[in-house]
Amino acid sequence: MRSILLLSAVLLAAPGAAQDMPATPLTVPPPPAQAQAPGGAPPPLEVSVTGGISAPMPIAIPTMPTDRVTDTQAGSTDALGKQLADIVTSDLKSSGLFNPLPPAQLRTVMFPEVTQPAFSYWGGSGAQALVQGFVRANGDGTLTVGCYLYDVSAQTELMRQGFVVPPADWRRAGHKCADMVYTRLTGEGPYFDSRVVYVSETGPKARRIKRLAIMDQDGANHRFLTNGQSIVLTPRFAPNQQSIVYMSFVNDKPAIYVYDLGSGRQRLVTTTERQTFAPRFSPDGRWIVYSMSINGNTNIYRVPAAGGTPQRLTNTPGINTGGSYSPDGSRIVFESDRSGSQQLYVMNADGSNQQRISFGGGRYATPVWSPRGDLIAFTKIAGAFRIGIMSPSGSGEKLLTNSWQDEGPSWSPNGRVLMFFRQGRGNAGKADLWSVDLTGVNERRIPTPLDGSDPGWGPLRP
Repeated sequence: MRSILLLSAVLLAAPGAAQDMPATPLTVPPPPAQAQAPGGAPPPLEVSVTGGISAPMPIAIPTMPTDRVTDTQAGSTDALGKQLADIVTSDLKSSGLFNPLPPAQLRTVMFPEVTQPAFSYWGGSGAQALVQGFVRANGDGTLTVGCYLYDVSAQTELMRQGFVVPPADWRRAGHKCADMVYTRLTGEGPYFDSRVVYVSETGPKARRIKRLAIMDQDGANHRFLTNGQSIVLTPRFAPNQQSIVYMSFVNDKPAIYVYDLGSGRQRLVTTTERQTFAPRFSPDGRWIVYSMSINGNTNIYRVPAAGGTPQRLTNTPGINTGGSYSPDGSRIVFESDRSGSQQLYVMNADGSNQQRISFGGGRYATPVWSPRGDLIAFTKIAGAFRIGIMSPSGSGEKLLTNSWQDEGPSWSPNGRVLMFFRQGRGNAGKADLWSVDLTGVNERRIPTPLDGSDPGWGPLRP
């Protein structure tokens, strides 16, 4: 896995300094104290993550200039400046919290202007925030991308970051820049520089070809991991993002495998003739929790991720499945029909203290604990299939979607957004990936080359 080298406060004491800026990380003192705008200091620039959807913040994101036009393995630096600004624009707009200015309202930014914004122009554009940056080709073949966030009204710099990336990872610099802006203005954690693994589907419903696929959270850098010879389901990242655990019907028998992203190899997790399914890693990567069916009963087990002897965690008649760890690894939420219908339960990681938490009517399935620990997402089945959330105690139930068949939620790294799949009606109904935020308002389709289901949103990339 390639990594991004972060220059925590890069750059540019003066425009000329950028011409000679070394490719190695710089240690730069914090930005100077912000000057007060004429007439007194305006209120702090920030976005409300609860009320901001109805009035997203106007923000300007012009093309990022380059100190010199250079051809690189990723393309010319002037073209990259436009593409990087487009990525930042798309990311921030997709959050529902920002309203990027249209291209007609953006002016060309010259390289020396990156650190000396034309506040007189941007103040009249309607933008409250301004994102400027630059692209530079380094002598070793890498790229340096600088990113600056300004408060237009206060005419001050709010934050700056820089990234040194190999050409193949230039898009990640755009996502990192968007994460910086999002985090600074909302107070929420970042999530744009992350990946999703999911099941790519094609063919008629009775004979679906299902392959593992992986992509960036915005649908870019898509690639298939398996060839479709065996059906795959429920892929989930390991915490270190080096592997994926999933269920596959090899030889028509459901079993759990781990796919290594570096080598492309896969290994069987448990050597048993029993049906095993619904796997998920523990937060520390030491365990895989899964379900196994024996003599008509299904219970939840855990096994060391490296292999070993399984340990049974539930022992009740019926079906217990869908285990998902709390972020600290101390508890597991799961679904069980022990009460007569699918409901949600929480237990300690060793299987003790099992307690039902869903009492809202209907059935509950596919629970998953938020990475923030404050919520559990689920599929609510009451006529239609809908995505909902509740607290770990079962209080505060809220449904976020209202379609015919939405299921299989997966959390963004910051616990602010859920990705799920939506199934169309009838035999010809398509399955697509969608996302929705915790307000239930900002719902959008995630582009995939073919149909998509069973998304597993990975952690923030290093």
